[in-house]
Order: sequence, then structure tokens, then C-alpha cells
Amino acid sequence: MVNDGSTDETPAILDELARSNPRVRAIHHEQNRGYGGALRTGFESAAKELVFYTDGDGQYDVRELTRLHPLLGDGVDIVNGYKIKRADTRHRQVMGAIYNQLARFLFRLPVRDVDCDFRLMRRRAVRRVELVSSSGVICVELVRKLHAAGCVFAEAPVQHYPRLHGRSQFFTLGRVARTTADFFALWLKLVVLRTSVRGGRLVV
Repeated sequence: MVNDGSTDETPAILDELARSNPRVRAIHHEQNRGYGGALRTGFESAAKELVFYTDGDGQYDVRELTRLHPLLGDGVDIVNGYKIKRADTRHRQVMGAIYNQLARFLFRLPVRDVDCDFRLMRRRAVRRVELVSSSGVICVELVRKLHAAGCVFAEAPVQHYPRLHGRSQFFTLGRVARTTADFFALWLKLVVLRTSVRGGRLVV
């Protein structure tokens, strides 16, 4: 469990969980590193053969991992969930659909729902790529780089539920502006520049 610079009682709660349950490890960031930063720490700290992650806001049911695991057969490196129906407000559904279609088109992604954070991956596949994003665009970066590294994807439908507690911190002017800037900077780096120097040497 990665504590991404929480200033409430989260650090103490996680440390107590780790003391009482040997299967729990608590990793603390002194300062908030963003969604992508927390994921990168989690991936780097993973010690088992398989890596699974999803959001912790209750909009996905982790028990549906049983839909993904059977598809992780020989030759498959990542099983990506896709939302059967997005249970969000209308404006979030529209923005999510635009973001997803734009990401698929610009980055030539092999999955139908890059915005579905319900993924099961082989650790050896994750270790093949170097991730640098700190914002939510890390999901696009992850799928794009895994695909470019030759990893094989499978997909499984999962339910998406209404948010029962808290509220999203993403849909603020500052967060949307930063994610938009990060998105197009990533596209420039991974697609435009790589294409323009094809045949040369460009490490991204």
C-alpha cells in the first residue's frame, strides 16, 4: 500500500495494518507525487509474479479479478478490463469517452478502454518498460510502452459502479490543464519524435 504523502491518519493506519498482517507492506512518500508517482512506486516495489491494480474509490469490484485471471494464459502479458457501462455523471461520461478515443487514436493503443484502471499484468512485462509520468496519463504511457515492447494484451468486461464516498479530485481546472499538457507532451515524445527520427537512435 502506497501512502502518497497523506497528511491525515493514513500513515499510522497503514503501519498498523502492516504490523498486524504480514501480507501488507506500507510504503510512504514524504510528499505527494501524484497518481502516476504512486503507481510507479507500487510497480517498482512489487515482488510477486503478477501485478494487479485498481482504484480504491469503490467504483470497481476487486472480486472481478476472477474475470481477468483466466485470460492470462500462455502468450498473454496483460489483461485489461473495460467498463461495461460507465456509472458517472453525464459530463464525466462524455469527457471520458473523448479522452479514451483520442488516446486510442493518437497513441495507437491496443485496448478499447485505457481509462479503465483494472489491470492484471505479469511483473516481468512491467519491468520491461521505464515509466516517467506522475499524473493520470501514466495509464496511456504504460499501455503504449508495453505494446511497443511487444507485450500481448487480452481484455475482459468489468462492472463500473457509482461513487459512494468522497469525490474525484481530477475534475478541477488545474488538474485538467495539467493532464492535458502531460497528455500532449507524452504524445510528442512517444509518437511524433519517435516517428520523425525512425532509423536513428532516440531513447524515450
